[in-house]
Amino acid sequence: MPSLSIRLFDTLTGQRAEDATEAENGLRHMVCLSMTKVADGLIDPKLVLSWLFHALGVPPSLTALLVPIREAGALLPQLLLAGLLRRMVHRKWVWALGALGQGLSAAVIAACVLTLDGVAAGGTICCALAVLAICRAASSVSYKDVLGKTVAKARRGAVTGVAGSASALAVLVYAGLMLSGQVQGVVPLALAVALAALLWSGAGLLFAGLKEDASARHDAGPHIDLSPLRQDAQFRRYIAVRGALTATALAPPFLVMLSPAGGALQSLGALVLASAAASFVSSYFWGRLADRSARLVLAGAGFSGAVALALGALAGITGQVWALPGVLFILMLAYHGVRQGRSVYLVDMSPADKRADYAALANTVIGTVLLLVGALGGGLSLLGPVETLLSYAGLCLLGGVLALGLSEVERDG
Repeated sequence: MPSLSIRLFDTLTGQRAEDATEAENGLRHMVCLSMTKVADGLIDPKLVLSWLFHALGVPPSLTALLVPIREAGALLPQLLLAGLLRRMVHRKWVWALGALGQGLSAAVIAACVLTLDGVAAGGTICCALAVLAICRAASSVSYKDVLGKTVAKARRGAVTGVAGSASALAVLVYAGLMLSGQVQGVVPLALAVALAALLWSGAGLLFAGLKEDASARHDAGPHIDLSPLRQDAQFRRYIAVRGALTATALAPPFLVMLSPAGGALQSLGALVLASAAASFVSSYFWGRLADRSARLVLAGAGFSGAVALALGALAGITGQVWALPGVLFILMLAYHGVRQGRSVYLVDMSPADKRADYAALANTVIGTVLLLVGALGGGLSLLGPVETLLSYAGLCLLGGVLALGLSEVERDG
């Protein structure tokens, strides 16, 4: 009779595990990812840290650095880190140490919130957030390689999807408490950041127990490998698709700008609530669908994102702002589809011995694209949120069309 871990894994993924080791590894992935995703929600720079900076009297110039530090810091170092990863035979330690580093950084942020204010608090927290982002980059660049080694095709999307839905439920509760006014003071939010520190640290310790086969160590070759961009046309197309679909991540604040209801904190709280709700209802679905065709997930997410943003622009033009919460929810469904589809597609398309290189190169390029598209959005915002939303809708449409031209990789090999 199959063990409990195999039965649970089979039920959650809808596929039969190859053996008990894969089942145990898959369940460990689900738990660790859930913990880190909850931690992400608890410390969200767009909401939690921004509100704390305002409460602590941090200058707006420092507040404006939070999201760029977090996003660029988590992506841009990955190309360099991939070169170091190739020299390791067990890559799980990179993920585990990255999670522990994020936990330590979050603990420093919580301590700063409770003991500092003004420029001192802002500067110290920004530095801690930069360290957190670099540690996140280490975890990110190693994760797809470890996932590819420990969980077989047709189960990977379900593994990440389960984690997305489970963590979203916890973030839903957190967002509800914020919107209700029960978690808005400095001390409760600092405690939430401290809880994030514990979750990251616990996930790092748990992930260290993963059963990972040794990888071939590559001491030779370029430290920074750009060859996939030159040699792999599908990878270049994937980069173009993912770059266009960054619009789903950058557009939500412009939807919020159209809404006259509530202040900045309430608007951002509604954004977290909509994102968590969308993640809860869609992550598992997107993950299972990605196991069948990540290409179609990316295309569907692009087209649905384009529709949502076009409807948002129409609501802004006609003054029908009552429709914005629904528009925001649809956009978040698309956003989570992009996240699931891009992750599964990259793991499945990458050669087994170059997953880390592909992931690092993709994330480094996308980090640069995020900065460029974000700057484009900032320039377009001078024209108004409606014009910006229409531009982002065009990018989503382009991403969906390009995704249809990707190869099906789920049944290759």
